[in-house]
Amino acid sequence: MMKGKARGIAEKSIVRLVDQMIGTGTLIATLPGGKTLRLGPGGEPTIALTIHDRRTMMAIILNPDPAFPEAYMDGRVTIEQGDLLDFFHLIAPIERASSYPVSARMNRRLRFAARRLSQWNGLTASLRNVKRHYDLSPAMYRRFLDADMQYSCAYFSRPGMSLEDAQAAKKRHIAAKLMIEPSMSVLDIGCGWGGMALTLANECDACVTGITLSEEQLAVARERGAGRDDVRFELRDYRTLEQTYDRIVSVGMFEHVGIRNYKTFFQKSHDLLARDGVMLLHTIGRSEPPNVTSGFIHKYIFPGGYIPALSEVSAAIERAGLTVTDVEVLTTHYADTLAEWRNRFHATRDEVLEEYDERFFRMWDLYLAASEAAFRYYNMVVFQIQIVHDKTVVPMSRDYIEKRERELAKADSEKSRSDVTSAAE
Repeated sequence: MMKGKARGIAEKSIVRLVDQMIGTGTLIATLPGGKTLRLGPGGEPTIALTIHDRRTMMAIILNPDPAFPEAYMDGRVTIEQGDLLDFFHLIAPIERASSYPVSARMNRRLRFAARRLSQWNGLTASLRNVKRHYDLSPAMYRRFLDADMQYSCAYFSRPGMSLEDAQAAKKRHIAAKLMIEPSMSVLDIGCGWGGMALTLANECDACVTGITLSEEQLAVARERGAGRDDVRFELRDYRTLEQTYDRIVSVGMFEHVGIRNYKTFFQKSHDLLARDGVMLLHTIGRSEPPNVTSGFIHKYIFPGGYIPALSEVSAAIERAGLTVTDVEVLTTHYADTLAEWRNRFHATRDEVLEEYDERFFRMWDLYLAASEAAFRYYNMVVFQIQIVHDKTVVPMSRDYIEKRERELAKADSEKSRSDVTSAAE
């Protein structure tokens, strides 16, 4: 008798939870025992999913994030109709912490209060966190990234661009804002597999130092830059650097710094940047007040990571004695980037499964789909922030950016034609 009553309470709880989270479309949920519920206001998208056991259902009721992602990864929740992206679209219009049950809201408040501790990110912790994500095999990343292995938001400056062209446009856009002159010294904080550093050396004639905490990334970057005097790559934490640089660029690394280290990051940037220097910070951000990192993302994808509000970044820059001279917000560029990554990831599913397993594939598929939804339907954007000591080193208008981009694109096109001609000869 009690079991039946408890089952009824659980079913009512999940109906109440899901119904208040769905802002558009239809969710057809099959519960343990076979009961099917039709939830939401109706229309598209339509998602049909099955929850396979009552323990999973209770876990989702108590704390949807990370309980739902974990259940999906383990196959305890399966999607029978529709796609993960459709599911996140379903709940996107009104997804707020206030729609979560009391237990989940309390957990969220505790995580917000303790977020500085969860983002300790000292020298040892940062190295450990980087290994968790970036020391997967380079082959894994090559399956879905562009040829230059750009693992950050592309710049779709016109409709219909390929991922390769959009990533090249992103690098030109950043180079233009850096205003690099030949022989300038450039520091690339979080250089990844070396693509940005090599581009700045090739197209701007700069002398570039790239630093990373990933041994796998370092190996690839050094192989790509072998035999060159104008680019070098080091396994180094930015906090251990001492010399000054004419230019500093950091793309997709700031998300790993953690809010308790913002003061250190920008104070170190202050010390490393020449007095007439320019820095460009490219980072994911949120177009809303400060919040917490998703439980799933924190536990499985980016431990120690945090997506900042603009208010958190700008305040830290100001306190370090630096000046912001330009802020650009890229809205859905990353959604389009992630959509292309996910398509390529799915196209190489068999290769992924040969190297890893089904649970890994589901985990990364969920990460890519949730991230695309975050930029397409939720409040995630990308900030490009230009930072200086002396505001007079930057032109008074932004016209120089587009002009320099055209120059770089033209030079790259001419070089490509020259390379083709040389190869033909």
